[in-house]
Amino acid sequence: MGIVERLVPDELWELFRCAAPQALVRTQGGGRRRCDDRAVLAAIVFVATTGCTWRQLPPVFGASWADRASAFHLLVGRSGVGQAESRGPGPARCRWPGGLDAVCDRLDQRPGGQRGPLTGPNPTDRGRPGSKIHIVCDRTGLPLSIGISAANLHDSQALIPLMRGIAPVRSRFGPRRRRPARLHADKGYDFEHLRAWLRRRQIVPRIARRGKEPSDRLGRHRWVVERTLSWLMGCRRLHRRYERKPEHFLAFVGIASTLICYRRSVNVDQF
Repeated sequence: MGIVERLVPDELWELFRCAAPQALVRTQGGGRRRCDDRAVLAAIVFVATTGCTWRQLPPVFGASWADRASAFHLLVGRSGVGQAESRGPGPARCRWPGGLDAVCDRLDQRPGGQRGPLTGPNPTDRGRPGSKIHIVCDRTGLPLSIGISAANLHDSQALIPLMRGIAPVRSRFGPRRRRPARLHADKGYDFEHLRAWLRRRQIVPRIARRGKEPSDRLGRHRWVVERTLSWLMGCRRLHRRYERKPEHFLAFVGIASTLICYRRSVNVDQF
């Protein structure tokens, strides 16, 4: 088995083929594809998991794979494509009490580096510029919705967009579901308008209250989303944002989320 087959097994390749866009056709005709799509995806997974630069890729991936940028748009802003297909039969499809949290990444500050959109001073890192990854997961830790923002954006402002971004998930009972029964979150999301918004959508808010409840009150539930963030940080490319365009960085987060869903479905250890 070669490196391409190890990085992108057959089951994972079939999953990505369902979401991959069609190859561009030259209007003038002619031309040929200089690299296989599966090798392109394997190269992206290699960069995402190892954190290496593009020029450090092994020669087995080819020299012109970077000309194909369509693979970056497989799961931009969604990890639902992976979870809907990777969940096996049984109760795992409806374990829906969700968790919400975020983690900050530092921006690449090498000489000549440029800031892109959705970056800002990180209040927890001495004001250094960075971005923030937001995630909603289910009870088993599978990502349901992801997003990125500037590091100085308050966590509470991402709750509504993330909840609206949850893709339909198959259930054993009735039609596909788009909202969890409960949502666990820390004190950063303790705002009455957010609680009211969740209740209007029949979601029970389990949010710690500032000044009234200890920080570890929801610890037995919130450790799941903390573990998911740890799985994401196992993808070394997410430790630091090198991409100027936010959609490229979000695509790496989506690919990492898909790998989490796939590896959980086949009971493989994370990164």
